[in-house]
Amino acid sequence: MIDIRNLSKLELEAKFTEMGEPKFRSGQVWQWLWQKGITNFDEMSNLSKPLRDKLKELFFINTITLDKSQYSADGTIKSRFKLHDGHMIEAVLIPVVDDKRFTVCISCQVGCSLTCSFCATGQMKRVRNLDPGEIFDQVIAVNHLSMAYFDHHITNIVYMGMGEPLLAYNSVMKSIEHITDPKGLAMSPKRITVSTAGIAKMIVKMADDGTKVNLALSLHAADDTKRNEIMPINEQNNLKVLMDSLKYFYKTTGNRISYEYIAFDNFNDKLEDAKNLVKLCSQFPVKVNVIEYNNVDGVTLTKAKEEKIDEFAKYVRSKGVMISIRRSRGKDIDAACGQLANKD
Repeated sequence: MIDIRNLSKLELEAKFTEMGEPKFRSGQVWQWLWQKGITNFDEMSNLSKPLRDKLKELFFINTITLDKSQYSADGTIKSRFKLHDGHMIEAVLIPVVDDKRFTVCISCQVGCSLTCSFCATGQMKRVRNLDPGEIFDQVIAVNHLSMAYFDHHITNIVYMGMGEPLLAYNSVMKSIEHITDPKGLAMSPKRITVSTAGIAKMIVKMADDGTKVNLALSLHAADDTKRNEIMPINEQNNLKVLMDSLKYFYKTTGNRISYEYIAFDNFNDKLEDAKNLVKLCSQFPVKVNVIEYNNVDGVTLTKAKEEKIDEFAKYVRSKGVMISIRRSRGKDIDAACGQLANKD
């Protein structure tokens, strides 16, 4: 038996032909899987019972199940999901009700191999990449939460949860294909952002593959010395190499690029750091998101003071760089990436 969601449209059509079923039946199943997010053959109501029974004999669907949710006073909902093999992942709903913006932050790996010093997920070993269907299921599940609590569909997707998306490239891109497919969720790729710690060759591949989604670099330090200290991946993908790949990405795709910059107290929040950041922002159009840190047990880095963050952003803005401050969400729950999945 195989997971039916690992089949392409053509492969699914071929299976139905082998079964002696008309081609349009495969299209109906495809719609159930990728447009309606159904993971139970018995719920595919426009198929005959004998056909549903046959599908259950030949295929299975590895889906995710909600294990636990945490609800913040600010509306943020963090959910832990159990995979078919017992591993745990996270997804987060971040509502901005006044702007009618409902963002889901999703995971792409069980654990992570990059060991960034400030990240709770970085304390976990990478176990495996998620399947495209497991990534897709997070969007479906969190959309249900958004509808239940806010009566509004999700509006944006960010691949900023557990794992490095560009090291789970095939699964991530296949999940995006299903999410944006007119016969899938039909979501605009401009409402999807893929975040990377900085894998230069894969950024180039994204450009060459003609991706239409936005790209975010988890920067967090604007000089190699500091970035090496907190993000070991920078030793193989230094800032010059990364800037070259990002310039290529922007020139090739024209897609929006942003820098995610967590402000750490007395580490990367000084005027010198702001000046270095401005230099990095001069090479192509970019938006900077300065992020308040959610402290993680066992990590010596701590959240920068609010007044220092404000001063930092004011200087960068004065140099003509688009910059915004993202205040911490979910302070009263396990908000940092990987915290909930890593708990018993």
